[in-house]
Amino acid sequence: MTTYRQPVPLLWWVKRPSYLRYMLREASCKFVAWSVVYLGLLVWALGTDRYDWFQDFSTHPVVIALNVVTLAFLLLHTVTWFSLAPRAMVVHLRGRRVPAGAVLAGHYAAWLVVSVVIAWVVLA
Repeated sequence: MTTYRQPVPLLWWVKRPSYLRYMLREASCKFVAWSVVYLGLLVWALGTDRYDWFQDFSTHPVVIALNVVTLAFLLLHTVTWFSLAPRAMVVHLRGRRVPAGAVLAGHYAAWLVVSVVIAWVVLA
């Protein structure tokens, strides 16, 4: 005797916003991996004659489009990761639990500081 299995549509996860966010977050890992590979190529090319190749590679329209999409997914990945932080990190100060909003604000403040420092180093 076999049991009946109801067919599941291919895009089942599009029907609910929470499922869609979950699937997009899971898909973002591939773009995180691409950003690591891209940064690795940059480091590999620095200081050599391969840097001209890297610049030509980076100006290809497909690579530019991929990097724009990657930036969007990295931002999504970061925001969703930070939203999980108050649940993953229970911080106590003087015997009392720090509110989740304060933990979240601390993460965003640190992100802002690091971004400003990197922008200052790159643009200076």
